[in-house]
Amino acid sequence: MARFTATLGVVVLTGFMDLLPAKSCDIYAAVGQNLSLPFVYDRLNISNMLRWTHNSSIVFYRQRGRVSVGKEADISPTGSLLLSSLTFSGAGLYQANVLHRDGTLAKTWSGRLCVMDKVFKPQLTYNCDFKSASVNLICLAAMPQGLLFSWAIDGKTLTSETAQRLSISLAQLRAERNFTCSVANIVSKETSDIVRPTCKSPPPPPKTALCFTSTAVVAALTGGAGLIVLLLIIIAALCCCRRRKKALTTMKDDGSLRILSLHKQELDSFGPVYETMHPNEDSSGPSLEPSPRACYEKVSQPDENRPPQLSIAAEEQRPSPVPKPRTKSPPPFVSSAGM
Repeated sequence: MARFTATLGVVVLTGFMDLLPAKSCDIYAAVGQNLSLPFVYDRLNISNMLRWTHNSSIVFYRQRGRVSVGKEADISPTGSLLLSSLTFSGAGLYQANVLHRDGTLAKTWSGRLCVMDKVFKPQLTYNCDFKSASVNLICLAAMPQGLLFSWAIDGKTLTSETAQRLSISLAQLRAERNFTCSVANIVSKETSDIVRPTCKSPPPPPKTALCFTSTAVVAALTGGAGLIVLLLIIIAALCCCRRRKKALTTMKDDGSLRILSLHKQELDSFGPVYETMHPNEDSSGPSLEPSPRACYEKVSQPDENRPPQLSIAAEEQRPSPVPKPRTKSPPPFVSSAGM
């Protein structure tokens, strides 16, 4: 009964630990690496019960010297679990429990294992920048995210340089220098081959004379002659268009002048007749007709002794007398007796 209670307590404790939030890794290992988990129980013997779990799955179980899960070679004499040729599936939470013969807990251990890739050997390259009088070194690495970079000159590490690029002045390269770069992560580190940068000032470019082949000269002359001919044709066409436009403008001006002269002659021919038919009112003398006010006063104040007179409008409407034709009187009769 006591053994069952102890076993149940271990199972409950294991399940409770699995429910806890995941922590950071306690142990790091590289892919393909062999690893011994750091568990040590010096008083481990055959009578003890030993159990290892990986993510709540039993990977080794031994009770009273009998192994029911796993292999005896997977356990060290102190109870440590040996992992060989690790893969990413081997990462996770590991737990070891040791029980006495009576079922009481002797020792327990747990730890989280993280498996990572090894870094690859970097490649060191450089280029000379004569404008800034410096040499730029680049440490090329696969998947550089999360990697740590370091630099060394003649075997001495530059503690202040941790970037992927390094810039050195050309003055420091007067003597031959050995450069290396290293990349590392938590589980591995690799160093590049030694590089000795050499930067020599490039010679000035030679002055080259312009040389043309006969074919190029003929083609250039032909093209130039064609352009000149085309330019002359364009100038001639523009001159013709301008002359024609000027002629049309002159003809339009002459026609306008002719129309104006004809119109003036017509006005001159009709001028005397128009003046005879429509005399100027300003040239006429003062009007002899009485003003409307005077006529009104005469009509409004008639003379009792004078016979009533018609108004001016009535007089104007009265027909004018028709003159009688003049007749010749007969000559005086002369009697014969008087003669």
